[in-house]
Amino acid sequence: MKWPENLQRGRLLKRYKRFLADVILESGEEITVHCPNTGAMTGCALPDSRVWLLNSHNPKRKYAYTWELVESELGGMICIHSARANALVNEALATSRIAPLASYAECQAEKRLASGSRIDFFLTDSREDEPDCYVEVKSVTLHCGDGLGAFPDAVSARALKHIDELLQLKRDSARVVLLFAVLHEDIRRVRPASEIDPRYAQALKNAVNEGLEVLAYKAKISEKELVLADRIPLVV
Repeated sequence: MKWPENLQRGRLLKRYKRFLADVILESGEEITVHCPNTGAMTGCALPDSRVWLLNSHNPKRKYAYTWELVESELGGMICIHSARANALVNEALATSRIAPLASYAECQAEKRLASGSRIDFFLTDSREDEPDCYVEVKSVTLHCGDGLGAFPDAVSARALKHIDELLQLKRDSARVVLLFAVLHEDIRRVRPASEIDPRYAQALKNAVNEGLEVLAYKAKISEKELVLADRIPLVV
């Protein structure tokens, strides 16, 4: 995914009220920007960090700029815009870059389930021996040190519900996949954050034993583009 235009550089002053951040641009101008991440953003919102912003060019928006990237303490790039994870996975599925899912011919985003919920991606193929596949995507930016990333970065009832929904689909003979899209360049392997959300960690372990597939792919991040590139190990 290439950025539609050059990103604006700046320095983070502070993030607050979950959806807002104050940034000082290279020109010296101080502005308030939209922060598109509802999580704790641990380690991703340190004052004076280098940040990159995208201009919406939408006169109806109160805050024209969206905060997209931040540089970590170790110098790696982080995409804090959590919705970008689905866009990257969608692009990777379309170009067969996710090898375990490359055999599927059709991909539908935001598939509505019988329960009324939506699943991120629904994959199908005309071959009778290939079961339908449901894929739920989770964005990972929590870095615990030594290249280890974890999910979630805050207690998440929604993420727990998604595991239950995937297991129900599995019991109905579908293939189910949880895909961690790692948007932090310093992360080289991923695990559930049992110290933050022990219920989620245990539920994920139980789900894996019941047949849930878990994949983790890491993005290459730059001022020019985002690309979901390399599969990385899981510690479940």
